[in-house]
Amino acid sequence: MWRRRATKLFVETTTPSPSASPSASAWRNTRRQGQTGEPTTATAKATIRRTRTSTAQGLTITWLLPFAVVAAVAMMLNCLVVCQAARRAPPEPYYGRYIGDFTNFAHGIKGHIYAVDESTMFVKSFAYDGTGPDAFFWVGKTPRPSPDGYIIPYPEEYTGVDPPILQAHNKTDIILRLPMGKRIKDIRWLSVWCRRFTVDFGEVFIPPGLDIPKPRVLPEFKRLAHGLRSSNISVLDAKTFYIPNLHYDGAGPDAYFWVGNGSEPNIMGIKVPNEVGSLEPLRGYQGEDIEIQLPGSMTVYDIDWLAVWCVEYRHNFGHVYIPRDMDVPPALGQTKITTTTTPRPVYSNCREILPNKLQVKWELQGEYLQIELFGRITEDQYMAFGLSGANGRAQMSQSDVVVAFYDTNARVFRAEDYFISDLSQCDGQRGACPDERIGARNDVHVLSGDRKNGVTSIRYKRLLQTNEVIYDSAIPIDREVSVIAAIGPLNARKEANAHSHTASDHNQEDIRINFSARNDHACKSSLYEVKDESGPRPWPTRKIEGVRKFRASIGPTGGKRGYTAITGVPSWGIAWYVNDLLIPEITVERGLNYEFIIEGGSDPAQPARYHPFYITDSPEGGLGQKIGLEARKQKAYAGVEYDEDGNAIPTSAGRYCEWEHQTIDRSAEIETFEEYVKTLVFKCEDGEPGYLNWTVPMNAPDQLYYQCFTHNNLGWKINVVDMGASGGSDGSRGLMVYVISTVFSLVATRLLLTGHVLA
Repeated sequence: MWRRRATKLFVETTTPSPSASPSASAWRNTRRQGQTGEPTTATAKATIRRTRTSTAQGLTITWLLPFAVVAAVAMMLNCLVVCQAARRAPPEPYYGRYIGDFTNFAHGIKGHIYAVDESTMFVKSFAYDGTGPDAFFWVGKTPRPSPDGYIIPYPEEYTGVDPPILQAHNKTDIILRLPMGKRIKDIRWLSVWCRRFTVDFGEVFIPPGLDIPKPRVLPEFKRLAHGLRSSNISVLDAKTFYIPNLHYDGAGPDAYFWVGNGSEPNIMGIKVPNEVGSLEPLRGYQGEDIEIQLPGSMTVYDIDWLAVWCVEYRHNFGHVYIPRDMDVPPALGQTKITTTTTPRPVYSNCREILPNKLQVKWELQGEYLQIELFGRITEDQYMAFGLSGANGRAQMSQSDVVVAFYDTNARVFRAEDYFISDLSQCDGQRGACPDERIGARNDVHVLSGDRKNGVTSIRYKRLLQTNEVIYDSAIPIDREVSVIAAIGPLNARKEANAHSHTASDHNQEDIRINFSARNDHACKSSLYEVKDESGPRPWPTRKIEGVRKFRASIGPTGGKRGYTAITGVPSWGIAWYVNDLLIPEITVERGLNYEFIIEGGSDPAQPARYHPFYITDSPEGGLGQKIGLEARKQKAYAGVEYDEDGNAIPTSAGRYCEWEHQTIDRSAEIETFEEYVKTLVFKCEDGEPGYLNWTVPMNAPDQLYYQCFTHNNLGWKINVVDMGASGGSDGSRGLMVYVISTVFSLVATRLLLTGHVLA
């Protein structure tokens, strides 16, 4: 029905897709795509001569003609773009399908009503004087508004048993969600109804057969790399995607949800925050259902695809196309997701309570105190901040604190009101207990949360004075007060696990804050700038010596323990596995022949699964990406030939085989590579492997590398030694014996022949 906005389109030229053949010609064709020959000088001159005329009028027409053609083409393209936009994007502003305006009978009822989706209505510029004693939004299916109806609560979230009575409004935009699973097709009218006096203050009728916008179901992610897959993806509204059963191994070093225009995902895309509103690289997913929301004013009418994309290495792990005929609900905030788009406030107050680990920022807002905690914590840890149990010193016992953390089960950020009666586990009565577990109330309201670059930030607010006399302390604003802060582990209940604190995970010194102060900014730097010195211990480099036959396939990099720890350079999530080992160092001997079985993919049309093997003097590889001087900086020793134009063509490509994660990347929690391999499964596509036979040149340098022709940083070192010098030289001695015996046999044969001739 709708077409995209003209302002978001761009015109793109396309080239034929490269051949799927694994031959060198496929790569040659790919390299040459998009190259067009220039006309020869003679031809150009002849053309110019033919266009010249002998009159000024002829010259004028000749020179104006190209500009006229360009202008005409531009007008045609502009018309095409505008016409397509008019057919795709709904008119702005878009509130859904128009139902009608309120008819006013009393109390100044006004408003324009729209159907947002099957169970949601939007009232634009609602007005009501608020003087009705028992008025509500009221719906039903009788011919006219009557007592035979039911309330649509507004606001939707309220405390108490009964919905609140409708208050005064002056041009307020209101979202009404039908209760109890009701749908717009189940009702005939919406009224502002006084329940006590059974009076209709204003009404609007639902047109029969109203075509209501609906969520659109798309296919699943195309499966290209890193185990990415999902069930069918849904567009819930113009900004929100629902991605069920999402699997991704998390091994891409710089992967994000990515949207943009064009026939295929490309580098001109835009990052989309993950399900918690963060723009940090994607973690692993193991069959989770998530929702993500397009940033800013962008809508699904502005994009052609949604992908998981590695920015650093420019690779598409999988994508889904956005159809052009969508008619989905508008994005008016009716779709609840696990994050918030509320802008972060600019705080004038900041204290670093735990050096390089925990900072607190705050702002006094009327009767509320708004606080944002920043902590360098893991997903199984909490950060706590609050009033000390004794003024004048740092005391955990009898303290009133907020425990904030990311709930990995519910996939939401949480902040819980705690009272710590004793330094022990909460037993439901005493200990480090959430207020709700001991019969009190959680008076903390989470506003937003984020997690990126190892830092978790959670923003919340609480009343300065709550109604909890026993478990909540009043926050003074007329003087300084002692505060307490800590970080620590969460237990199985997602509660703060009482433990023995060290000097680095809680403040031992008395720290005092005046929460009414302004410009109390003692934070010298951001926690995001703190270098993370921690991390898992890297696996040792594996070595292969005395072996003449190798099998090279693809596998994950092993997170912080694997490729990057071994090589000191980043990877894009996959690497060569040689003889089932992650980038081992290989030792070869000059003059000997070695055989490589190659299983890195043979289809150039699938770049994420096309990794021709070659041997080079470059520690980076990726010769196929290099041109000009950059290409001449490295020398290929095997796996590459050159065409008549001097272009490098890969020759060692075979079927695609990969060690895949059975679930998500567990490298961080597994101490040895041998145990890590048990979490992987080896899978091969149909087809034949490639083969590379290489005789090591006698003048080969001491250090070479096995690499991927089409991508950087997949392989590692080849140590080149003289014949017989490697640790495992049985093969060399065998060859020497073979050479000596062959020479002896040739000499003996020559002597026998000589003797026969003389006879």
